[in-house]
Order: sequence, then structure tokens, then C-alpha cells
Amino acid sequence: MLFRNLVLLFLFVGGPSAQAIDVGNPDVKSFIDSMVSEHSYDRETLEGVLLQAETKESILEAIAKPAERTFEWHEYRDIFLTDERIKAGAAFWREHSEELERISDETGVSVEILVGIIGVETYFGRITGGYRVLDALSTLAFEYPPRSKFFRGELEQFLLLVREEGMSATDATGSYAGAMGRPQFMPSSYRAYAVDSSDDGKRDIWSNWTDVMGSIANYFVRHGWRKDNEVVVQASLSGQWQGELPKNKLKPEETITSLSHQGVVFATELPGDDKSQLLTLQGEDGEEHWVGFHNFFVITRYNRSVMYALAVHQLGQEIAIEVNRGET
Repeated sequence: MLFRNLVLLFLFVGGPSAQAIDVGNPDVKSFIDSMVSEHSYDRETLEGVLLQAETKESILEAIAKPAERTFEWHEYRDIFLTDERIKAGAAFWREHSEELERISDETGVSVEILVGIIGVETYFGRITGGYRVLDALSTLAFEYPPRSKFFRGELEQFLLLVREEGMSATDATGSYAGAMGRPQFMPSSYRAYAVDSSDDGKRDIWSNWTDVMGSIANYFVRHGWRKDNEVVVQASLSGQWQGELPKNKLKPEETITSLSHQGVVFATELPGDDKSQLLTLQGEDGEEHWVGFHNFFVITRYNRSVMYALAVHQLGQEIAIEVNRGET
């Protein structure tokens, strides 16, 4: 009997790597108090939800563990631009072509970008993360001091979302950082940008592809996406270029005209006063130079990485080529 009770206790707390959240912890109590006072959250309901949350060591290890090495662009690109992922993207495009084209027509966000985001983020729904969002956000909110403020804010947003959408707090799953569903929205992004594109009364980013695609498009629209504008072009440096190469930035600080005057050679039909930025990445055969335009930096709002934005763009372009190839 003692052995059986110990086994049951082990299962209840989730083993040595998981512990129930302590609602008596001063930080947790303060969080509950603020939810009650600022959002009129029912205290008993909230305590009941947090009692079901678990602190998981694996989440803390995942967020604190430094990357084994920094990927160069050609290594990063090779993760996402594989024949298998491109073919999967083409199959996804064909299967959902009607809704993709409708959403693209309504929002101005190209189909290539929509499938590029879904392909990079979750491999078209194959990799969405297996952590309960409640566990991920609670663990990081109360047990990860370096970013506890951010994750308490996201836990707040998640609990508000649960109340608004009539969701079960323990059902939502996502990444170790609390990014949710097929588009990997954080709770604040879900509340701000998710839309009911299927008109069924719900904003479902876990199982409803129409809502997923519409929500991604809405995110881009709300961050200033410009319909039919170029995203990025490859460039070279002429002998006129002088000085060191600028570090890659997440915000354009030059214009098309100013870059041209400095000796950056590239082709575009955009007007000379459009914002742009020279980007330099390490390709397999040496340095690659690119010029990113406004829409390129809108992509970086989804994930704050130049390589991410270029991978999304290139994956979408390759998928479009594959789709067109299959139609000829």
C-alpha cells in the first residue's frame, strides 16, 4: 500500500521534473491579487486554474540552455528549405487554395508569405509543441527571473483569453515558451490579431486552418504590410562602396536612393525614397548581400530575426514554383 501511495503521489505531481504551482507563494498571490483587482477575475476560479499548473524543469532547461552554436545563413536556410518541406507546402497550398486565395485577396498578404510562415513555424501543422500553455507560462512567470515580467504579462493575457473564448486553460498546447497553435501566437498576439475567418464564432488557431491563415494575414496587415510590394532582392557592392559593412538591423535606416549612392547595386521598381536596408549573410560560397524593403521588416515583427524573414520569403517562393510546376 505504501508503495502504491508513493506511485500515485509521483504521478500526481508529474514526477521529479514537475511540481504543482504553489498558490501560497508571495509572487503567485500578488499575481492573483492583480488579476482580481485589475480584471475582476474570480479569485476562486483563478486559484483553481493555477492549482492545475505545473512547474516543469524541462521548460526552464529549454529556455535557459544556450544554443550549441550560432547558425550561419546557409545552415539556417538548409533547415527549412528542404525538398520535403517544399513539397509539403505545395500540397498544403493545393489543398487550401480557395481559402488562401480568398484571404490573400481580402488582405493583400500574398499566399507565398502565408504558406512561408506556416511552413517555417510549424511545418504545416506537424510541429506545434507539446507543452500545456498553462504550464509553460506559469513556470516562466514564477521560476525564471530573467524574463519573469514578460511571461507574467503573457500569463495574464492567456487567462484573459481563456475567459473571453470560453476555453479550458489546461487544453491549450504550444511551445516551451507558450507560443500557441499552428501559427505559434503568444497569448498577447492571439488576443490582438487572431480572427474568426471561418465565421463559426470562434478564433481557433489549433485545428481550423481558415482561422490560422486569416489570423496570420491579419497580423501582417496590422503591422503595415503593403500589397504587391517587393520584399527583398539580392545585391552586390560596387567599387564605390567604402567602409565597413553595417550590422544587420531589424529596422530599415536607409532608402533605395541612399543605398544606390553608396555603391549598393540592386534592381527594384520601388520609388527611391522607400525605406530599405543592406543585409549581409554568410552563404555557403561566401558573403551574400541583400536589400530588404518595408515588407521584409514586417516579417521580422513576427520573429525578430533577419534570417527568419529571409527563410520565410524564400520558402514561400520555392513553394510557389513547385505549385506552378505541378500545374504545367
